[in-house]
This record gives sequence, structure tokens and C-alpha cells, in this order.
Amino acid sequence: MLKDNLMMLRNIHGYSQEAIAEKIGISRQAYAKWESGATVPDVVKCSALAQIYGTTVDSLLKTVSEDRIGIIPPAPKGKYIWGTVTVNDRGQIVIPKGARDQFGLTAGQRLIVLSDEHEGIALIPDKKFEEGLKRAMELMSRSDDGF
Repeated sequence: MLKDNLMMLRNIHGYSQEAIAEKIGISRQAYAKWESGATVPDVVKCSALAQIYGTTVDSLLKTVSEDRIGIIPPAPKGKYIWGTVTVNDRGQIVIPKGARDQFGLTAGQRLIVLSDEHEGIALIPDKKFEEGLKRAMELMSRSDDGF
């Protein structure tokens, strides 16, 4: 719910209720009522909150909960938390439908698997990876030419 997201985001960003209330031009008590669920902000205030927290109004209003994790805070604007997947005994996973739709992934499409030993694994459509690689190579060749 909105109240859970407001509390999580405020704590994640290290703000006090008073600091957030001041940023959007309301009293601390009014903000406290939003976090308790006693009242809800209007659309204009929701928009201001989303901007402060770097997320979207839609993400601010939705609550995503995962087994064994609990409520997940809203992702930053342009970022997504798709939930969890399970690796089966053949090493396969099913990419959540929302992620497939967002990135236009279709059956048979190739993905590049990248990883960082400390951060985890990322999947990137092969075309996007190849485009990025070409851009990097072009920039390197320009710098070799003295630019």
C-alpha cells in the first residue's frame, strides 16, 4: 500500500517526516497521517513525492510483495523489480511476463548473459549488446586517431 511505500522510501533516503513534509509544503502531522494510512495525498502531492523519491506515481501506489522477502520498495524511475524466479534442475528460468513484455522478448530470441561475481547476473538482448559494443569500438577508434 501507499503508506508502506512512503515509509520505506523515506527511510531508504534517510529523510525525517518533517523533511519530506517541508519539501512538499505540508505539515509533518499531515505526512504522518499518510504513512499511518489515516489519509492519502492528492494527485499533485503524489507526483511531488514520486519526484523526490525518484520513482513513478504508479510505483508509489503499488505494493509488491515477494515470498521470503516481504514488501519490496518501489524501484527508481526506469528501473524494475520483476520479482523472483526459480532455477530448475536443468538451469532454466522463466523470465516474468511483465519483463518479457517490457523488453519485447519473444521465444527463440538470444540474450547475452553477463555477470559480476559480487552483484549477480544480467540478461541483455543480443542486439542491444552488439550495438553497445559497436559504439564502444567506435569511441576507441576515435581516441586512437587523436580525438
